[in-house]
Amino acid sequence: MRSLSIFSIRAFTAVLIASMAGLTAAQGLLVDIDSRHRVPLPRPIIQPRPTPPASYKVESIDVHVNLKDQVAQVGISQTFQNTGSRQMEVCFVFPLPYDSAVDELTLMVDGKEFEGKVLSADEARKLYEDIVRKNQDPALLEWLGSGMVKTSVFPVPAGAKRTVSLHYTQLCRQSDGLTDLLLPLRTARYTSGTLDSLSITVAIESSQPIKNIYSASHAVEIKRNGERRAVVKYESKNEIPSADFRLFYDATAEGLAASVVSYRPDADDAGYFLLLASPDIKAQEENPPAKTVVFVVDRSGSMSGEKMDQAKGAIEFVLNNLREGDTFNIVAYDGDVEAFRPELERFNNTTREQALGFVAGLYAGGSTNIAGALERAFGMLNDSSRPSYVVFLSDGIPTAGETNEAKIVQAAGNTNSVRARLFSFGVGYDVNSRLLDRLVRSNFGQSEYVRPDQDIEASVSRLYRRIGTPVLTDVQLSLDVEGAQIADGPIASRTYPAGAFDLFAGDQAVIVGRYAQSGDAKVKLSGAVSGKEQSFDFPAKLVQHSSDDTNSFIAKLWAARRVGEIIDEIDLNGKNDELLEELVNLATKHGILTQYTSFLADETLAAPTHLADNVRRSATATREALAETEGRYAFRQRAAKSNFKAAPQADGLSLSGLGGRGNAVDEALEMPAEDLVRVQQGLAYGNTLWFDAANSRCEVATNIMQCGRKTFFRQNNRWVDSSITDEEQQHTNKVDRFSREYFDLMARYGSHVNQYLAIDDPVVVRLDGKVYEW
Repeated sequence: MRSLSIFSIRAFTAVLIASMAGLTAAQGLLVDIDSRHRVPLPRPIIQPRPTPPASYKVESIDVHVNLKDQVAQVGISQTFQNTGSRQMEVCFVFPLPYDSAVDELTLMVDGKEFEGKVLSADEARKLYEDIVRKNQDPALLEWLGSGMVKTSVFPVPAGAKRTVSLHYTQLCRQSDGLTDLLLPLRTARYTSGTLDSLSITVAIESSQPIKNIYSASHAVEIKRNGERRAVVKYESKNEIPSADFRLFYDATAEGLAASVVSYRPDADDAGYFLLLASPDIKAQEENPPAKTVVFVVDRSGSMSGEKMDQAKGAIEFVLNNLREGDTFNIVAYDGDVEAFRPELERFNNTTREQALGFVAGLYAGGSTNIAGALERAFGMLNDSSRPSYVVFLSDGIPTAGETNEAKIVQAAGNTNSVRARLFSFGVGYDVNSRLLDRLVRSNFGQSEYVRPDQDIEASVSRLYRRIGTPVLTDVQLSLDVEGAQIADGPIASRTYPAGAFDLFAGDQAVIVGRYAQSGDAKVKLSGAVSGKEQSFDFPAKLVQHSSDDTNSFIAKLWAARRVGEIIDEIDLNGKNDELLEELVNLATKHGILTQYTSFLADETLAAPTHLADNVRRSATATREALAETEGRYAFRQRAAKSNFKAAPQADGLSLSGLGGRGNAVDEALEMPAEDLVRVQQGLAYGNTLWFDAANSRCEVATNIMQCGRKTFFRQNNRWVDSSITDEEQQHTNKVDRFSREYFDLMARYGSHVNQYLAIDDPVVVRLDGKVYEW
């Protein structure tokens, strides 16, 4: 083991800039030291081409982290293959954050220990610039300003593989009780092909009970082992990493934990905040509050066979997981409506067995009286102090009783006097998806769409595991900043999920919103605990201005959820020009495309950022698409809308999060291997992806690129900042690429500029109001 003391150890921090130089020594790259040739870093091969003389593929990455409180012990093993036509003489290089330290670092190449030389930021800068100038390849500029560790030179024959192993210890950044772990993976996008495997395991051990665990970048699996231990996993195959792995967690002995992260790239515009809230698990498991669950199940003729069997299994799962003190009922409907009991039934072993017998006797046949079933279910609920949930399952359209959408929604809302939450499951493509969305919007719930080939029981049981133990219900969020005046208006606005929400044991709320005032703040969460009103206060800091893009993911996550809300508003309430304009603005600013703004992906579009034209195009697209209320296209559209509204991560919207595990839009990912590689290549280049609901395809917008806080459109073979007008493009400040002025832009405007310098093609970008071109 070598003990390494890295330059400038001030406040020891493990996170710098998520999209640029926020790099711990987790994933490095190979640099060919042959001075006779220009050797750019490899890129994913989009079109067949002759084998380059020097190129390599990152074959696999395996990361294991033991995170104890703030201290992370990290082990990484990564395998490279020389895919070029000649032997490469290379050194292994990985960047270091300029304000952090790494201790006890070991480098191994195929089991042999190699000397690792530590370069300060200034020393590394000279090496970065030398390599960039020699190879005329700006890729390494992404890490300009950070230190570096590099190995001595070792050979890699053509076709051969080398495995590099790293072991090091570092102290993670902590702010307001939130521990922040970053594992940089984006260097692995410099590869000639997709990774065969990527595996990340983080074992967390805390001296205090762990509350919130959240990945801002990846759809992770979280398993808790008691109060103070948890394991976080992410695994994938055939991936090209496009985002660094980012993980937050907090720990406290308090019954409810809440942590806030903020981001404000423009001091003259409202900032963005992320709030994580999680209740104590153990205390609620020992004394859970009583709740009411009413299951409303479709037994019309179209539900016959396997669908009916799965629906029965879902009800049986819920019945077997209710607790003493809960109340429940089952409403089955076809053309008629039948309930297990005329009124709510108290749960015990006797009533459970009787209910299971009722479920076993259900059979499919007849028409579909949705209105009557919901009125019967909501009409049973009479205790507003008790958390109440209606789980509604339908696979068709209303054909009996009231069949008018608006009247069905109005009647259900009028009957729901206790503000019960409605969770609807639309099964198959024949369901009226717009009706389901209207019902849940007016009854404080959410929709999920289940493909014909998916398991109904799995979807319902997954929901019930989450909502089985309500801890704090009808939760309201408020923010207060020191010195803020009432006349200034509310601090927080446009928070999503919108309105009151419930917190459940084993679950956590992920809330995003905008804030107007900056400074030291107080977060208040108020709601009902076992029917009694309580409130909880937490300290927070809302930044005045973010000098880097470490937390830029918050802005994109907020924008994604806002997009879902806008589409929902237009879908359920009709066209609105102001909302269409905002939808287009969000697409151009944050690079979030939908079925209704996908025209921006048209590379022949003359003026991709011309607002009036784009609003007109969007109006046409939304009018035509949202007119569909049933069928496969309607199903996919509203499933995609639900994904946006409940997006857990911003980056997840691109590929792995298109539908989330088990969601209806996952069929977009069941694509031929060549299409999957095409999508991965698009991600590696920062291109925007969007879900084509009409054809159930994940499409790559090769003319749109997301880069840190900015979105670029490709125009006339240049990447143009979406905030720049056609007129401004005619009067740019030109900078020669690889000149001294070019390299000095980072020093002048900050390290977030590096990611723009690292773009391969000509760039037009606005920096502090000044428009540059290189």
